[in-house]
Amino acid sequence: MANYANVSETKIRVRYQETDQMGVVYHANYLTWFEVGRTEWIRSYGISYQQMEQKGLLLPVVDIHCKYMHPARYDDEVIVRTSIADLSGGKIAFKYDVVHAETETVLCKGSSVHLWVNKEMKRVNLKQAYPELYRTLEQIFSVERG
Repeated sequence: MANYANVSETKIRVRYQETDQMGVVYHANYLTWFEVGRTEWIRSYGISYQQMEQKGLLLPVVDIHCKYMHPARYDDEVIVRTSIADLSGGKIAFKYDVVHAETETVLCKGSSVHLWVNKEMKRVNLKQAYPELYRTLEQIFSVERG
């Protein structure tokens, strides 16, 4: 298990189309899995991307990292473990561990940073514009920091 609390776990079965000629998952698919994990993490706390977007709040990725450690292969089941790494009025960062579901082998570790923006892509201070949402995320982050 990952070393942080309140982690969201999302299971994914590797599809054939996600593998490359070498029979392993193509590297860019891990970034897609991060997005799946992030979306499910948010949903697990009763918030959805769709609800945020309806309020005019968007979360573009401005930085992303992925360290590949072991390959995943066709039909493997993997678990994407997601949590908040950092939170402020202007941004939120997530961290991810992708592990093989059967062996618990860590396949990759990653992180992403997102800015809070409106539909015009202008930065928003979440703490001021959506204080209730910010407080919810702050409580979750406080628990995760332990």
